[in-house]
Amino acid sequence: AAGMFLRLLSDIQWRAAHPKWRRMTGSQRSTSTTAEPHPLSLPAQAQVVICGGGIVGTSVAYHLSKMGFKDIVLLEQGRLAAGTTRFCAGIVSTARPMSIELKMAHYSNKLYQQLEQETGVQTGYMKTGSISLAQTQDRLISLKRIASSLNVMGIPCEIISPKKVSQLHPLINIHDLVGAMYVPEDALVSSANVSLALATAASRNGVQIHERTSVSHVTIQKGRVTGVETDRGRIQCEYFVNCAGQWAYELGHSGEEPVHIPVHACEHFYLLTHPLQEPLSSSLPTIVDPDGRIYIRNWQGGILSGGFEKNPKPLFTEGRNQLEIQNLQEDWDHFGPLLSALLRRMPGLEALQIKQLVNCPESFTPDMRCIMGESPTARGYFVLAGMNSAGISYGGGAGKYLAEWIVNGYPSENVWPLDLKRFGTLQSSRTFLRHRVMEVMPLMYDLKVPRWDFQTGRQLRTSPLYDRLDAQGARWMEKHGFERVKYFVPPGSDLLDLDHSKTFYKPDWFDIVGAEVKCCKEAVCVIDMSSFTKFEISSTGDQALENLQYLFSNDLDVPVGHVVHTGMLNEQGGYENDCSIARLSKRSFFMISPTDQQVHCWAWLKNHLPDDSNLVLEDVTWKYTALNLIGPRAVDVLSELSYAPMTAEHFPSLFCKEMSVGYANGIRVMSITHTGEPGFVLYIPIEYALHVYNEVMNMGQKYGIRNAGYYALRSLRIEKFFAFWGQDLDAFTTPMECGREFQVKLDKGMEFLGQEVLLEQKQNGVYKRFTMFILEDHDTDMDLWPWWGEPIFRNGRYVGKTTSSAYSYTLERHVCLGFVHHFDEQTGEELVVTTDFINQGEYEIDIAGQRFQAKAKLYPFSSLFAQRRRKDDMELSGYQRE
Repeated sequence: AAGMFLRLLSDIQWRAAHPKWRRMTGSQRSTSTTAEPHPLSLPAQAQVVICGGGIVGTSVAYHLSKMGFKDIVLLEQGRLAAGTTRFCAGIVSTARPMSIELKMAHYSNKLYQQLEQETGVQTGYMKTGSISLAQTQDRLISLKRIASSLNVMGIPCEIISPKKVSQLHPLINIHDLVGAMYVPEDALVSSANVSLALATAASRNGVQIHERTSVSHVTIQKGRVTGVETDRGRIQCEYFVNCAGQWAYELGHSGEEPVHIPVHACEHFYLLTHPLQEPLSSSLPTIVDPDGRIYIRNWQGGILSGGFEKNPKPLFTEGRNQLEIQNLQEDWDHFGPLLSALLRRMPGLEALQIKQLVNCPESFTPDMRCIMGESPTARGYFVLAGMNSAGISYGGGAGKYLAEWIVNGYPSENVWPLDLKRFGTLQSSRTFLRHRVMEVMPLMYDLKVPRWDFQTGRQLRTSPLYDRLDAQGARWMEKHGFERVKYFVPPGSDLLDLDHSKTFYKPDWFDIVGAEVKCCKEAVCVIDMSSFTKFEISSTGDQALENLQYLFSNDLDVPVGHVVHTGMLNEQGGYENDCSIARLSKRSFFMISPTDQQVHCWAWLKNHLPDDSNLVLEDVTWKYTALNLIGPRAVDVLSELSYAPMTAEHFPSLFCKEMSVGYANGIRVMSITHTGEPGFVLYIPIEYALHVYNEVMNMGQKYGIRNAGYYALRSLRIEKFFAFWGQDLDAFTTPMECGREFQVKLDKGMEFLGQEVLLEQKQNGVYKRFTMFILEDHDTDMDLWPWWGEPIFRNGRYVGKTTSSAYSYTLERHVCLGFVHHFDEQTGEELVVTTDFINQGEYEIDIAGQRFQAKAKLYPFSSLFAQRRRKDDMELSGYQRE
């Protein structure tokens, strides 16, 4: 191998010394425009203006025109498909761990397959299949988890032996492999030509395409898009779609009211070779070798091979405006490790003649998921960008979902994991983005076990107690930029081990979290939950109550001091948010929502509340530190600190009042814990946070108080069958489907959003039911753990997926929560799911291809809990947020 490597290197050095060679080997791929650009002047107005003529922009234009929109203009600053799309490796891969990404890629594959026939433009579509290699058992487990998801979606996929790999692709060295995953329907395309085919079809459907037209900024008035300023004049429009790829960030910031789109470019390298002596067959499968950090596909009889190196090079942090991306500088030293990996994987490449090392920019996002959706601050401003080098795989599906969003007001699938509103302004610092993408790019191929955390861009939003908790052994995770405690490492534990415990099996923190859970059940624990989103809504008259009654499904016309659990539903009855609302006075309400609702919920309320100066919405998240006191002794600690009786007679469940705790005044105390255990949450003005925390810890010593983290909270809420928003609940799930009828007041005397759908479901039944599964024959110590996304089988047939799971230390079993559907065995159509259907089935949960028997329950095991509780302390509401 060393000899071959030298031969290659000498080849490389010769080429580097002859710059004329570089000029001769320009990109061979055609970017001639099939869709004729309009030589005409720009129209004065349009319904939709799309900026960006790559795969993403042309896909949005194609789907909007298919859905009946006529008045669409697509603007491209250079030529169509001349940006990142031109350099894209052209691999269409459906093997994605996240369900929504898998669906987008699957749709893209089907779309590209018929595009040539539809448009007459050659797309180079070739179904080659793909093989993902595993060099370790952990990698094989992660592939098996993906294979389970692909199989239940009807996408052919199998886990194969190394021997089968060499039969499918004889040039691959298999000596270090433990197995692989084969997806026979994955494909290759010419990305630029797919883009041109989409543009051609869109153009035939009436879309006007203008090349060499750059957008300077988007005009926004009264929070709404009104038009687009370009170097060729102004276009008035209702909708603007930012598909500007790596320039999306700058375009978002170009107007007076910035739209924050957190994307950042990195250099991405791949190698092109001349045809081999015996040219490679065009039908050879694409190879993905994540442990070697590379991918390999055939390219005109030779190979194209690139990868995601450990030390990426970010680009254009200061902002740069090039029209079309010229090939960036070759950097053979930088590509060296990937080249070595390629030669290890394909040692037969002795006579390899290198044609070119391509270096092109790719856009990455802070969490490796693409960005789509409407801006939270500007109505009608939509974004689709940040493809994390999977633009061709996602382009078709993502364009479809965004087009649906514009036309119908919502997409046909739950796209929350990709929604622009999952980010706030804090993720658009250039320094943050530069550091984060340097971590994200290597992560593309790193092994991701459950519960891993980003290391960059941390300690950004913290509770005032951060240092105090950190000194006591807190281990941190991050949500929406906020640091939150996972668990506390007891003094004397091996800290190093715990920080590196990455496994698909029983984790090292098992006993630590178990002790925290025990303390919550028997004594008292404190969890810092300051990250929750907190809003106050107040008015001069009854405006606050009237508007909230329309936006929330439960009845908020309750006596002052009462707390109501309620959903904020959309017109389809699905959860846009799940929250607790305390009535502070006749005219003011305090609303507690999940951490990642801060941008989304604010935008939803702003869009639905009238523009009335007598109605005030304020984000007070940063004003309060939240301490959750969980456990039977919480009542003793608080009553001693406040000199006020806290028993159920004086402080009933779901109640809120301002109290003094220690020396501090004005603390909002609520008798809820979001876990089903007795206790209180204290909302403390931040300047008092440290004082109150110290007082609580000192007073609690005699009651066995200890700190706890979110992992304990998760275990408690899941064994109580509490759903949380963003994982179990989403915009496509109604209260009727998850056993929350009691949080809906259909007869509250006025209509509310989503009411019609809920009335219909009450009468006719639901098509999915939230169900709790207790794993029966599962060995916690030896077997793979369930996390989320595992397929559920009823009587051997696939009926749904798990949405979350945790080990229940009370039941000493794993508990999975998930939705069960009822499909007709002959036709496959969805039928109503009845209680009998749930109760009469035999269930199994599939963890990485291995099925475990499970018992299904529609109600929690409250009778099994050792500790009998006062009825009013059991929060029937059953809800938790993370």
